[in-house]
Amino acid sequence: MKYMKRRGLRMFAVAALLPVLATPILTQGAQAPSHTSPAASMSAQEKATVQQVTQRVRDFLANVPKNDPKVFQDFFADDVIYTRSAGVTVNKAEILKNIDVRATAQPEATYDSDDFTVHPYGDVAVVNFRLIMHNSVDGKPETAYFRNTGTFVKRGGKWQAVAWQATKVPPEEKAKP
Repeated sequence: MKYMKRRGLRMFAVAALLPVLATPILTQGAQAPSHTSPAASMSAQEKATVQQVTQRVRDFLANVPKNDPKVFQDFFADDVIYTRSAGVTVNKAEILKNIDVRATAQPEATYDSDDFTVHPYGDVAVVNFRLIMHNSVDGKPETAYFRNTGTFVKRGGKWQAVAWQATKVPPEEKAKP
């Protein structure tokens, strides 16, 4: 009985100390996120990444209404994981397959964006922004808002989205940037 108590106490002590002991090992070599400091303290490379990724998203959104598969092919990496606002996860083949469906369902839709946050991590960047979809439904203008979060990887000198999440903004949040 005494052995069981001591063994239990040792296991508890190891379990309690494990996070403390493992932290230096897990964080060794990890870079602190550069996004925690104001843009003024970002390196020139980080500032360039923020500008490049933001422009990449804006250019993509400007070209989406063309329904050109090349636009989507270029923007999304072959291994992209995309979670639509309805909670359905699709891959690149499904994104490309659905270009015509989107064009038919929303033939007059145009897209804009604002409220960008970009966190650069070398050849990886995480972006969050508000997507603004302008459309016409039964001849009446309609605007829908989405929050999008994407992870980009720079491969071969080009930023491509490898993960994407779209979330429809609730009506009471539409006016907020």
